[in-house]
Amino acid sequence: MRKDEGAGAASGSGPFPPVRELTAGDVFASLDTSRRGLSAAQARTRLGRYGPNELPRAQGRAVWRQLGAQFTDLFAVVLIVASGITFLAYGLQEPRDVGTLQLAVAILGVVVLNAAIGFAQEYSAERTAEALEAMVPHTCRVVRGGERLEVPARELVPGDVVVLEAGDAVSADCRVVEAHELEVNNAPLTGESNAVARSAEPVTAGPPLEARNCVFMGTDVVAGSGRAVVFATGAATEFGRIYRLAAAAPRQKTPLQVQVASMARRVAGAALAIGALLFAVRLPTGESMVTLFVFALGVMVALVPEGLPATLSVSLAIGVRRMARRQALIKQLLAVEALGSTTVVCTDKTGTLTQAEMTVTQVWAEGVPHAVSGVGYTPSGEVADAASVREVLRVAALCCNARLVPAEGPGGGEHRRVLGDTTEGALLVVAAKAGLDLGAEEAAAPRTTEYPFDSTRKLMTTVHKRGTGYQACVKGAPGELLARCTRVAWEGRCGPLTAQDRAAVVQASDGLASQGLRVLAVARRDVDKPRPAQEEAESGLTLLGLVGMLDPPRPEVTDAVAACRQAGLRIVMVTGDHPLTGEAVARRVGIVRRPDPVVVTGARLDTMDDEALDTLLAEPSELLLCRVSPEHKMRVVTAFQRRGEVVAVTGDGANDAPALKHADIGVAMGASGTDVAREAASMVLLDDSFASIAAAVRLGRAVYQNIRKFLVYLFSHNLGELVPILAATFAGFPLVPISAVQILAIDLGSDVLPALALGAEPPESDVMERPPRSRRERLFSAPVVGRIVFLGGIQAVCVTAVFFWHIDASGIPFEDFTKETPAYREAITMVQAGIVLSQFFNALTVRSERQSIRTVGLLSNPALLAAGGFGVALMVAISCLPPLQAVFNTAPLDAADWAVLAGLGTLPLLADEARKAWLRRRDERRMTGAQR
Repeated sequence: MRKDEGAGAASGSGPFPPVRELTAGDVFASLDTSRRGLSAAQARTRLGRYGPNELPRAQGRAVWRQLGAQFTDLFAVVLIVASGITFLAYGLQEPRDVGTLQLAVAILGVVVLNAAIGFAQEYSAERTAEALEAMVPHTCRVVRGGERLEVPARELVPGDVVVLEAGDAVSADCRVVEAHELEVNNAPLTGESNAVARSAEPVTAGPPLEARNCVFMGTDVVAGSGRAVVFATGAATEFGRIYRLAAAAPRQKTPLQVQVASMARRVAGAALAIGALLFAVRLPTGESMVTLFVFALGVMVALVPEGLPATLSVSLAIGVRRMARRQALIKQLLAVEALGSTTVVCTDKTGTLTQAEMTVTQVWAEGVPHAVSGVGYTPSGEVADAASVREVLRVAALCCNARLVPAEGPGGGEHRRVLGDTTEGALLVVAAKAGLDLGAEEAAAPRTTEYPFDSTRKLMTTVHKRGTGYQACVKGAPGELLARCTRVAWEGRCGPLTAQDRAAVVQASDGLASQGLRVLAVARRDVDKPRPAQEEAESGLTLLGLVGMLDPPRPEVTDAVAACRQAGLRIVMVTGDHPLTGEAVARRVGIVRRPDPVVVTGARLDTMDDEALDTLLAEPSELLLCRVSPEHKMRVVTAFQRRGEVVAVTGDGANDAPALKHADIGVAMGASGTDVAREAASMVLLDDSFASIAAAVRLGRAVYQNIRKFLVYLFSHNLGELVPILAATFAGFPLVPISAVQILAIDLGSDVLPALALGAEPPESDVMERPPRSRRERLFSAPVVGRIVFLGGIQAVCVTAVFFWHIDASGIPFEDFTKETPAYREAITMVQAGIVLSQFFNALTVRSERQSIRTVGLLSNPALLAAGGFGVALMVAISCLPPLQAVFNTAPLDAADWAVLAGLGTLPLLADEARKAWLRRRDERRMTGAQR
């Protein structure tokens, strides 16, 4: 048997006939095994040939590559170039200036610091993600050498005979050779929540997942028992196929990545161009090349926000920590902001919107409906007028093979899990809610025989000893069971089932079905022997009532959907489930509110070309995509992105993985999700709560707002640094009004901490009431640039005026100034101090775009006040302490100087408060006009 035989058997390719088309006996021969299973020696040989039964781990970048990548960012390159120029200038200076060397080392230190912060954040997130537990089960039961053994799942090989029982997880792709009412849950692969029956009979060729005689890795046995022969393991399984599909999908860059890269290119280009231009302008003056290099460097440093990379990384890290408190694990820092720019959410249904736990919500008995509270398998809740439905639920519970067992893990409490069919589990739970002691009922009515459910009869019947006689308990499809009923027991009577009664039952059944409920009818009959003929046990029945159940939405989903809608997000359900089921759940959670949603199946998607799909997605209708495959999901995500949408995809199954990776932001479920989905996603919800999506969008939007706030803060003072240099150049002043080392002191000493404090600003109150921003919107949008010019222009005019006022007041001609002239040292000190003070007030005003500082609260961000105070204190030290004076070439300022600078520093705050007040009044006038 060749190593690719497993894949060939699954897909229908290769030299061997597909195992699904063979009889059970031929399956053993085809896979070179027997009903006694493989021998230990055969198993070892095949394990060496095929390898472990596990999915290949994603190959992450080496640590040194991750660290090295931090130095390839364009901002890092610009700073490295600036440091190199400074080192060169130091080497060419005669005599050499120690301050130039200090500047070069400081710039290089900034690069290292930025790289260390970014690397630490990404490395920590990756290690946390690797710690998530894998989905594939650790052990399984096999027959080897005629003995039933439990072996590690990774040691399964093609030819192994696997024993399957209710509650087992399937560890490899297998061909069923023996089935006893065997049913499996294929939701992790197909997204369909209903259990599907498996048989040992041959089937014709077709898609592997539709083969009714095969079970697949990652799925669960929910009912019955059987045996199956492994034909594919590891990456050769259907689970592995989807894993490879997800691995091949390229990771999309987030909008922030694109915008930061664009911003870095623009800033770097502008810095180099202006520096070169001014170098050329001053070249004819006869200054030395070294002096001109240092001058050009000062201009370049003035334009490059050295603290921006670190500020950006820490701001995103703050968002990561905030989301972690909401049980959301962010694997990539930039994914934080991507959520804030999301415009479309493509969400899975089973396990994402719903709890993947069937729950009875209504019991129709005594001719009237009875509501049932509580969700899932926790027997907490109650049935309205329980006494009236107790007999219906007693009979339904006796006609079940499932069992409720305590949930695994710490903190399980009252929660239960189902061994067996989830529908029967829901019946047992509702019986317990009605006050029935299931153990006592089974003891009082021991089972004597059973006629299992089959797809032809659509019924299941059990016979129980009851007192001196026997009773048949029957449950099944309403139409099939009603046809076998002749009597009815409700409303205090037990008599013939009239035509009027039949009409009432049909109407009630249709009403429950229209709510998206799965409906079962329940009936009984007294018989006179423990093992009556099946026809006798299932005819002449007495109808007791109907039971309606569904896989309930998570309780927090409705509010989360409403919050996303208010935020302008379009929510599209993308599921492998039936259209009626999908629409019912979508209506319950608020994704669908109109009477005519557009429901499109995978089969219809196959008939649509890209143009038709684009037209469909462009319609503003409520859209549901049902019965879709992983390839369909990827195609839909790509189509949305083609339209300029920022797409978030949620899901928990392996079938969701390709779309999760291809999306702008993939959100996987951590508790119930598969390892493939978690690996593909950018974010993992550790508590599986869809409500975390809305919270994450809110935090993501706040991150983007805060980034824009500190961009305005950082770049506005760049004008205050650049304009005095330009003014001095064109005025013919021989020295710079502010040196490169002073600029670096402002950028790193006085600006970084306030910028970090701005990055920690909580979300503004109306952040979820605004529409999502366009993917095409730039960080440096017109309003942002306008505000930078507005605030920076005020600073620039003030510090330029202060500089030349102080120079003119000295009475010294321009050509006589040197670096050691006291008036010059005082003037450049005032420029630096003026920028620091104005930035202190600037930090307060940029905290909001429209709200007054009085509304925001002057003391509501104490970290910002402390950071600004530190910057001012540092400036005082630079002005007054001799060691720092020697480094920065500064001079002490008197109280009058500080008073003038403080007054000028408040001008940006006062001017922006006036601007905000004008904007608020304009908005009020527009709102008043619209109301009229």
